[in-house]
Amino acid sequence: MNASPTPAFAVTDAGFELAGRPVRLLSGALHYFRVHEEQWPHRLGMLRAMGLNCVETYVPWNLHEPSPGRYRDPEALGRFLDAARAAGLWAIVRPGPYICAEWENGGLPHWLTGAVGGRLRTRDPEYLEPVRRWFARLLPQVVQRQADRGGPVLMVQVENEYGSYGSDAAYLRRLAALLRESGVTVPLFTSDGPEDHMLTGGSLPGVLATVNFGSDAAGAFAALRRHRPTGPLMCMEFWCGWFAHWGDRPVVRDAGDAAAELRALLEQGASVNLYMAHGGTSFGGWAGANRTGDLHDGAFQPTVTSYDYDAPIDEAGRPTEKFWRFREVLAEFAETPPPALPAPPPVLPAPVTATLDSWVPLDEVTDLLGGPERVFGSAPTFEELDVDRGVVRYRARVPGPRPPLPLTLPGARDVIRLFADGVPVEPGTDVPGPAEIEIWVESLGRVNYGPRLGEPKGLTGGILHERQYLHGVTARGLRLDAFDNAEAVAGLPYRPAPAAGTGLYRGVLDVPATGDAALVLPGAGRGFAWLNGFCLGRYWSAGPQTSLHVPGPVLRAGRNELWVLETESPDGGAAPSRFREAVLGPPRPA
Repeated sequence: MNASPTPAFAVTDAGFELAGRPVRLLSGALHYFRVHEEQWPHRLGMLRAMGLNCVETYVPWNLHEPSPGRYRDPEALGRFLDAARAAGLWAIVRPGPYICAEWENGGLPHWLTGAVGGRLRTRDPEYLEPVRRWFARLLPQVVQRQADRGGPVLMVQVENEYGSYGSDAAYLRRLAALLRESGVTVPLFTSDGPEDHMLTGGSLPGVLATVNFGSDAAGAFAALRRHRPTGPLMCMEFWCGWFAHWGDRPVVRDAGDAAAELRALLEQGASVNLYMAHGGTSFGGWAGANRTGDLHDGAFQPTVTSYDYDAPIDEAGRPTEKFWRFREVLAEFAETPPPALPAPPPVLPAPVTATLDSWVPLDEVTDLLGGPERVFGSAPTFEELDVDRGVVRYRARVPGPRPPLPLTLPGARDVIRLFADGVPVEPGTDVPGPAEIEIWVESLGRVNYGPRLGEPKGLTGGILHERQYLHGVTARGLRLDAFDNAEAVAGLPYRPAPAAGTGLYRGVLDVPATGDAALVLPGAGRGFAWLNGFCLGRYWSAGPQTSLHVPGPVLRAGRNELWVLETESPDGGAAPSRFREAVLGPPRPA
């Protein structure tokens, strides 16, 4: 019998081997969907210059399949893997179906979680069949680029941190089988927190187990060894920074502390994946949300648009102090010295100001760009209206005559604006009947982690007048991707902009040359901004984020059109000054 050929990459009892030689993976997370495609080569070059030999990426299912069977460029993953190979990097792919990643719904499509509810991330056939179809569409991008076929892909993950969520071993086994049936031949792996219940619930026999942590490498790997006495040690997510929520302070990790922990990790003989090496931006309103509390079931916390993550390579692709500290540490453990840094991308040379002088009120934008307006027996959820990201307008009538009684919205999520006979009121206000009720709900992102994953959006508990439900509710949803239709946006009935008010504002920025930039909207409240049809994401006066990152390739030398969808104007005296100007300037300091 002929001996089997030596695999290109292998997991052994002693560690990792590449072409029969021991190898240590020095990897960094870089999400292709959070970086403009034209800037992939630069960012990948920055990873190489830091001393890394591998890049890791998630794959967001909901971005690529916005509705069942309608796909949006899953080939982007293949192009990114080709760019990684051209940059001299190996690759690790984490295709989900769940990814967390501080991404809307943890990457799961709203149309799926709305249908299966609490059966998501289980062996349930109604959940697994769409997963199978998605993998059949996506995984050819990975299969043809595996290391044993001459490509860069060394490993593929089964699910993601499943031990933090569930214990359905049959589900994990089925996912692993789906990956193999789809042609994945490189080693599979799981990643979980370094706790016994997480490793018990999230790992699979015969599949490499890795752990995620930001400190105490010795303790984390000791926990892993309790479950896997042999095999490679790898931290699949070394948390060298963290993400931020709207209304909170930004999270910063000291560069010296992070570098010391990285050195301690590598001194254990382990491989590592820096999370994040470069975070980028959650363009398009795709940022997720969390809930407070040990059980992640408390107050709602939406995540900011920037995914800078206090990473060694900042949101604009520039090296930080952490980059240089990590480069020194990694050089001690790499086989070859790191190459020089690539040339930095150009930046906007000087600030440019635009006046947003054209406007369409939010009501009309919703009527003209939104979905159909329908009457429901009770208030529908966003999922029932097929709205992933955006706003929903509800209308209902309080019968009468009746005395003032509390008007409440049990189970309402996100931001609510409530009007009774055209007058703004707070939920819980006493409202007499008869009265015409209008309610605007704006999604601030679906939860991406914990037991509230997949929870519905909108008026999930109906509309109550005292204890009586209001029925015959009219609803219309406005999805953010409606603005992908530039012709429809251009055809809206614009008029001179008012001093304040919700709606779509339009202006022009004339720039002498293109380059990375930052957009600031003085006096704005909350909403979304687009440049030349590219959605930069959500802005919000709540902070801590005060500007939106603008990739240079989005700009054009000369005329650039800016759209700003203001969904809630700022309060008090700030309102009269809003949107007289929008300022596009160089990126903020690293």
